[in-house]
Amino acid sequence: MPKPEAVTLKQLRALQAVSEHGSITAAAEANRLTPPAVHTQLRQLETNFNARLVERGPQGVARLTRQGEAVLVGARAIETALEASAEHVRAINEGMEGMVTLGVVSTAKYFAPRLVAGLQRAHPSVDVLLRVGSRETIVGALASVSVDLAIMGRPPRVPEVQATVLGPHPHVLIARANHPLAGRGRLTAEAILSEGFVVREEGSGTRILLERFLERLGRGRPARMLEMESNETVKQAVMAGLGVALISRHTVAEELAAGRLVELDAQALPLVRQWFLVHRSDTALSAAGRRIHADIVARQGAFLPG
Repeated sequence: MPKPEAVTLKQLRALQAVSEHGSITAAAEANRLTPPAVHTQLRQLETNFNARLVERGPQGVARLTRQGEAVLVGARAIETALEASAEHVRAINEGMEGMVTLGVVSTAKYFAPRLVAGLQRAHPSVDVLLRVGSRETIVGALASVSVDLAIMGRPPRVPEVQATVLGPHPHVLIARANHPLAGRGRLTAEAILSEGFVVREEGSGTRILLERFLERLGRGRPARMLEMESNETVKQAVMAGLGVALISRHTVAEELAAGRLVELDAQALPLVRQWFLVHRSDTALSAAGRRIHADIVARQGAFLPG
């Protein structure tokens, strides 16, 4: 009975060399072996297949039997598969293939899909998975290493990360189109503080920025706040006349352009922060992760709304 599990690459390559060069001596020279070494490999291969694979003729000529030709087909298939595997491994090692999970805070969801689409076009063999969540969710994902890279407005202290600036992140004060403060020019602190504010949940980057803005503006004066769970509900609440809001300009670009919302003018506005691309300092990025990281940075914020 044939014993294919005992077959080695050396034996198969000896058979291939004989087929290509026509003799054991020429096969030995091509493989930088001695003729007895090639002869030994062939004998072992014939034993493993329980068949005569090579016929030897006059003047040292050798040719494959029908059984030998059948084994040669398998040998070539194995070589092809190994070459394909080696190419696949090389592509992975060089970051040409792989999977990268990109986490973004909810405010970035307005531009992140366009960014990911551009990355997929540039790197079709790298799967870039997009994960959108609150700041707390994305920081937790970094801590659990369930995302490779993250885009956010303020790098966390824990876990420790390496952060790269991507571009400006302006925050503006918005109101409904027919709000009494719309079009009044530079607003006073009193005019702003007399309004109710539609805000995000505690701990969100936008909420923290608003609280710091109001603290500077009102010197501790309390403000009326109505909390909403997402940027979309904040926008809808402002358009419904429930108050004004400090929000990322990148989340309201369409509404401002369409005139459904207006940007109010006040000293120190817009508040310009930065978008950061972060990854854990203590966890090495894969080759694909490094390639995607480099591509995002090289775009120099071109994917951010104008």
